[in-house]
Amino acid sequence: MTTTLRTTKAAVRRFLLHTQLLLERWPAESGSSGPDQVMRLIRTLGCVQIDPVAAVTGNQHLVLGARDPGYDPAYLHTLLREHKVFEYFANAACVIPMEDYAYFEPVRARLRERLNPSLQRLEITVQNVLQRLAEEGPLPSKAFRAVERVSGYWDRPDAPKTKDTSLALNLLLDTAVIRVVARQGNERYFQITEPDLYQQRPGLSVEQEAHIQQQALLDKYIHAYRVVDTRDARLGWLKWSAAERRAQIAARVADGRMILLEIEGVVTPYYIRTEDEELLLRMQQDETHYEASGPVRFLPPLDNLLWRRERIVDLFDFHYKWEIYTPEAKRTYGYYAMPILHGDRLIGRMDPRLDRKTGTLTVRLLSMEESAPPVEEWMSDFRDGLAFFATMHGAQSIKVEKTVPAALKKGLKSL
Repeated sequence: MTTTLRTTKAAVRRFLLHTQLLLERWPAESGSSGPDQVMRLIRTLGCVQIDPVAAVTGNQHLVLGARDPGYDPAYLHTLLREHKVFEYFANAACVIPMEDYAYFEPVRARLRERLNPSLQRLEITVQNVLQRLAEEGPLPSKAFRAVERVSGYWDRPDAPKTKDTSLALNLLLDTAVIRVVARQGNERYFQITEPDLYQQRPGLSVEQEAHIQQQALLDKYIHAYRVVDTRDARLGWLKWSAAERRAQIAARVADGRMILLEIEGVVTPYYIRTEDEELLLRMQQDETHYEASGPVRFLPPLDNLLWRRERIVDLFDFHYKWEIYTPEAKRTYGYYAMPILHGDRLIGRMDPRLDRKTGTLTVRLLSMEESAPPVEEWMSDFRDGLAFFATMHGAQSIKVEKTVPAALKKGLKSL
């Protein structure tokens, strides 16, 4: 039984990209897609993070569009409307396959315990919201008229700015009393959660059921991350201590479910599933034959590949911070800087804005890494990739404002 595997940084990097559906030639020969294809993508990834910030479009759409050249946001809306996916907390707020609903009971239980007192303080508003949803749902948040302003958990306690109905909806959503069943843009439609979505198995105690669900959720986390380390405070999407995280992974190594990786040049211990060993070894054997595979891809700040920033440093030698919360004067790469993937390397960042009224995609800053390959090795692929990205998101023209180094701008004038 393999318990420790010595390997290279490049092999693990390519393994990770392969499992994240980012290593194959891009774009694929066929641009056809549809809800079923998107459903397969979500199942392979495990979940996709939702974010409303739309410098181009929402994070969930950028993640799926970076992997499916025929992707259309309408496909994801269809899956939500047909109850094939649900929205809840994994890495953060995520789209998750509906068949995984039961696995997230430990998260729901934790949030119910923490938020029930807040729900009780809003009891009248909560009951009014639930009554309307029962009689008229699904309904959007704008369908509810506020009675008063209260302090949401995102507000300062001494500055009540939130509508009581908005807070009630968010609390009910976090505790899974209601769920999102449709979207129009960023507008969510809510309905009361069906009681049969999760039912405890007969013959098990609460403690036994909780243990089974925790292990299932850890399995799901490992499937989504594929290369894991015990430093991650979100391991298993459960609130475990550092000692508990180490113990959970050690138990899986001891019983043969996971393998410790000793990666050349990397100090941190990483782990993979035993069933993934053959794929990693194949990546290691093919290492000398690998070539960059066509046009670049642009990854959003909350792409699955980027969830673990420390892992990106270890495997890609790439330091990434989303500067959305950094004061503008202190930003280095821009508000929505998207890492640029070429083959198996992250070679730079692009900070885009899409003006849908004019149909213009503006690249405010294109900044390449000092370690990026010579420009002639990627410029043609970059131009093709940027043109494809613009077309995919409905832009008719592209404007590049600034590049680092400055000389790059000459090669992009004819875009």
